[in-house]
Amino acid sequence: MVYRPLRRRKASNLVYLIASFGVFIFLQNLIQLLYGAQILSIRTGRVKVGHQFMGAVITDIQILILIVSLVLLLGVWLFIHRTNLGLKMRAVAEDPLAAATVGINPERIVLVAMVTGSMLAGAAGALISYETNLEPTMGMNAILKGIIASIIGGIGSIPGAVVGGYFLGIVENLGIWQIQAGWKDCIAFTVLIVFLLVRPSGFFGRKVLGERV
Repeated sequence: MVYRPLRRRKASNLVYLIASFGVFIFLQNLIQLLYGAQILSIRTGRVKVGHQFMGAVITDIQILILIVSLVLLLGVWLFIHRTNLGLKMRAVAEDPLAAATVGINPERIVLVAMVTGSMLAGAAGALISYETNLEPTMGMNAILKGIIASIIGGIGSIPGAVVGGYFLGIVENLGIWQIQAGWKDCIAFTVLIVFLLVRPSGFFGRKVLGERV
C-alpha cells in the first residue's frame, strides 16, 4: 500500500527509507494509542548471574541471541543462494525489468522479500524483549543501530550486516569501559561518521557511484 506507488514512480532508495520511517512512526504511535505506553516485561523467574568470559560478563539470554543470530544468518544465506526463490529475489534486486522479461513476477518477489524481512525483524524484536523490556518506542534505537551496522558491514551484504553488528557491539562495549554507559550511542554514531569518511562502502559492500533523489 505504501511502497507500491513509490515503485511505480521509480523512487530512489532514500525515498523508500524515509517512507519506512514514516510507517514506523505511525505504527508506533498507534500502538501507544491502543495499548498505552507502559513498560512491560516477558521475563519470568529470578535474574541469573552471567558467565565470566575474558574479563566480561555474558548472560544466558545474550548467548541465546548470539546462537539464534548465527542460525538465522546461515538460514538466510542458504535461502538466498541455494533456492530457486532466492535466485529470483537476487534477480529482481539486480534488475526488475530483466527479471520480468524471463517470466519472474517482480511484485510477488517483492512481497516475499518483505514478508521474509518482517519475520526476521519479529525474531529480532522477540530476542531484544527478553534482553530488555517491551515498550512501544523500543524499536527506534534498534533500527538506528541496525542501519549503522549495515553501513559498517556494507549495504547489500547479509554477512556484512552481521559482521557490522558484532563490530559495532564490541566497539560500544569496549568504549564504555572507561566512560559512562550513556555515551554508547555517541560511540555508535562516531563509528558511523568514521566509516562514512574513510570507507563508505563498508567491509563487504560495493562502491556506488551515486543516488538519484
